[in-house]
Amino acid sequence: MTAEVVQGLSAAELPDPMVMPSRRQCPLDPPHEYAVLREERPWSRLRLPGGRVGWLVTRHEDARAVLTDPAFSPPLIQVTPNVDLPLPAEELQVPPGMFSAMDPPEQSRYRRLVSRHFTRKRSRELSPRIQQIVDEQLDGMAASGSPADLVRWFAQAIPTRVITEMLGIPEEDQEEYHRWVIAALTLATPEEELREAGSVIVGKLGALVAAKRADPQDDIISGLLLDDERPLTDEEVVSISVLLLIAGLETTANMLGLGAFALLEHPEQTAKLRADESLMDNAIEELLRYLTIVQFGLTRTAREETRIGDRVIPAGETIVVSLAAANRDPEVYPDAERLDLLRAETAHMAFGHGVHQCLGAQLARVEMKIAFTTLLRRFPDLRLAVPAAEVPTGEDKVFYGVHELMVAWGE
Repeated sequence: MTAEVVQGLSAAELPDPMVMPSRRQCPLDPPHEYAVLREERPWSRLRLPGGRVGWLVTRHEDARAVLTDPAFSPPLIQVTPNVDLPLPAEELQVPPGMFSAMDPPEQSRYRRLVSRHFTRKRSRELSPRIQQIVDEQLDGMAASGSPADLVRWFAQAIPTRVITEMLGIPEEDQEEYHRWVIAALTLATPEEELREAGSVIVGKLGALVAAKRADPQDDIISGLLLDDERPLTDEEVVSISVLLLIAGLETTANMLGLGAFALLEHPEQTAKLRADESLMDNAIEELLRYLTIVQFGLTRTAREETRIGDRVIPAGETIVVSLAAANRDPEVYPDAERLDLLRAETAHMAFGHGVHQCLGAQLARVEMKIAFTTLLRRFPDLRLAVPAAEVPTGEDKVFYGVHELMVAWGE
C-alpha cells in the first residue's frame, strides 16, 4: 500500500509535531494516518500534553525494539497523549506494589509473585468455571429476548465476574468495582469523580485485604498475603489488586465486544468458525492483531541516551509506541488491513512486548475462546440489530471498544 492510496494523504501534509491520531473512518480500523506514517515517517514528532514533544513509533520493528530495550521505562499511568493527566503530576508517585510502572529488578519480583496465578495451566484449570459464567450470561440474554445488548450481557459481565472472583471480591461488590474501572479508563471523567471513585475502591480493597489476612480464602489476594518469598504489606497487595482489576476487566471486555462486532461484520469468515470450532485459537490471535484495543499505544521514557537502529534517543525523551499501527504493518503481516481468521499464526503485539507484556494474556485467550465458541454455538443466527454505522464506539476510552452492541436472533 502506498501513502497516496490512503485517502490521498501523505506524511508531508501532516503537522510536525503532530497530535496523536484518533479519528477513525471505520470502527474496526485504526486511524488511517498510521498507514501513511508507518511508510513515510515511522518516527514522527508528537505533541504531548503540557507543551512537551515526544516521538510516535508506528513500525513493527521499531515498536519491538523500544519495548524490549531496558533503557526505556513505563510511566505510572498509561493514558492518551491527547489529554492531560486527570491528577497533578506531583501526586503521581508510584505506590508500593504498582509494578506496571517499575523497572526490573523490582518489577520482576512483583511480577513473579503475581504471574503464577495467570499461567497457561492455571488459566486452563479455570475453564469449567468460565464456561459456567458464559452459559449463565447467555441464558440471561436469551431469556431477556431479542434484541439485546451484547456488551451488557456478554462482553462486560463475563470478565467482570471472572477477575473479581479470582481476586476474592464479594459478588455484591462486583458492580461497584466495575463502575470504578470504567471511570478510571474514561478520558472525560472529571477529576473530582475520579478521586472519589479511587478513594472508595482503595478503601474497600484495603478492608478486603485486611479481612483476608485474618481469614485467608482460595483467591489471588489471599495467595499474595500468604506468599513466604517476601511478605507483602497490605498497601502492596491493594496496589496489585487495583492493577489486576484494570488489566483483567476492561481489556477483555473490550476485546469481547469489539471482537463480536467484527465477527458479525464478516459473516463468511465467521461461518467457517461455526463449521469448525478447531479454528477458534487461530481466529482469536487474528482478532487480537486486527483490532488491537490499546488505541493510544504504550508510553515509554528514555532513562538514558540510547540508540534504536540508526536513531539516537536522548535521555528524558518520551516515546509513544502504537501497537495498533505495528499490528497492521504490511512488512510483517501480508494484506495486513484485511481480517483473515485463517491467517497463519504470527507474533502480534496486542498484549505488548518485553518485560511488561500483559501477564493475563493466557487468561484472556481462554475467556475469549470459551465466550466466542459458546456465543456462535448458542445463537447460530445472531446478527446486528442496528446498522453498523450506528454502533457507539469507544474513542473516549483508554481501551477501544463498543459501548453497546445491539444484537438480534430468531425471527
